[in-house]
Amino acid sequence: MPDSSTFDKITTLSAALIDQQAARVLVEPQDRSTGYWFGGGNTIQDTDGSFLICGRYRNYGDSRTGTGAGDRGLELAIFRSATVDGEFKKIKSFSKADLVCAGREVVSIEGCALHRMADGGIELFISTEKFAPYPAPYEDFLKPGAGVWSIDRIAAETIDHLDPATIHEVIPFGPPEHLHCKDPVAKDLPNGDLALIYCNHPFTWSSSNTSLAIRKAGSDTYEHQTHNLMSHGPVWDIAATRVTDRLQLPQLETSIYYYDSCESLRQMDENPSAVNRPRGFSCEEIGGIAAAPDSDTFALERVSVLAPAFISPHGTGCSRYIDTLVTDDGIFATWQQSQDDLSQPLVGHFLPHSEIDKILA
Repeated sequence: MPDSSTFDKITTLSAALIDQQAARVLVEPQDRSTGYWFGGGNTIQDTDGSFLICGRYRNYGDSRTGTGAGDRGLELAIFRSATVDGEFKKIKSFSKADLVCAGREVVSIEGCALHRMADGGIELFISTEKFAPYPAPYEDFLKPGAGVWSIDRIAAETIDHLDPATIHEVIPFGPPEHLHCKDPVAKDLPNGDLALIYCNHPFTWSSSNTSLAIRKAGSDTYEHQTHNLMSHGPVWDIAATRVTDRLQLPQLETSIYYYDSCESLRQMDENPSAVNRPRGFSCEEIGGIAAAPDSDTFALERVSVLAPAFISPHGTGCSRYIDTLVTDDGIFATWQQSQDDLSQPLVGHFLPHSEIDKILA
C-alpha cells in the first residue's frame, strides 16, 4: 500500500494536472444547454506525433424514459491536433447506424477508447446500448425504448482505415447484477498484456461498478477478472465507482486511478440549514483518486476517502471521464466539465515535466 507521503504527492500532482480553473475547452457539445455533452473517450498520439481524441456527442434525453425523449448518445467522433494547445479538428465520425453489431440496432453510444497496438495498428473500443431484452425473470425492468450495453471493437492499420464493417463484440452483456457493460479504458501492462477496464451496472441501474478483463499478449481473447475492481466508498462515493484512467508514475513506483462517483444516482435535495456539499448524481458525477503500487497493479487504495477531489467550479459541479496521456514534454489531461449553461464540453490541461518533477521530488 502506498504510504502517506506518496498519497500527498499524488493529491498535489492531481490538483495541478486536473486544474478546473486553468482547463480550456477542446471540443464543444452540439448545443450549450443542459444534457449536451462531448467526452467519455481518451487521447493518444498517432505515429506522426499528432494527438487524437475520441469521444461521443450526447444530446438531451432522459434515460429513465428511453431514447424517445431525446437523441442521447448520438455520434462517436475522432479529432486531431498537431499539438496539445492547438485546435482539435474532427477527422472521423460514426453514427448509431454505423455501429450496428451482430444485427442489434444501436440505441445510444457511450464511452470509447483508442489504443495503439504493439504492431503499430490502432483499435477502437466502443460501448453502445443495443435493443435487446433483459434476462428472465427481469424482463419488466427494461424501460420502453431502452436496451442493454456491451462493448465492441474496430481495428485497422491506421486511424483513417477504421471501418465499422469490421466491428465485433469483445465484452458481452453481463449477468443481471452486472448486466450493462460500458465505458472502456484500454491500458498496456508491463508484460505486454492489455487491461480492459470498464463500467458495469445492474439491471436495476441502482449503482455503478468497475470491471476488469485481460487480453494476454498475442491473444484475441478477453479473460474476465472481476466486476468489482474497486469497492464503493464510505462517504461521498457510495453509489458509484467508475474507473476512467490509470496513470503510471515510475518516480513513485505507483499508479494513479481516476474514477467517477456520486452519493446518489438521483439528485438529492439538501436541507437549507445544513452544510452545502457536492453530492453528484447520475450523469453529473464528480471525481476521485485511488492508487496502487506497481508491485500489485490492481490493489487499489482509495485516496479520496472523505470528499471528492474533482469538482467543476461551474454549473452542477460535474467533473468526470478523466483521461491522461504521458508525452515527452509532460502529461495531457482531458475530462468532461459542467459549465454555467449546464452543458459538458471536453476540456483539457497540460502539465510540463518540470512542474511534475517539482511535485514528485
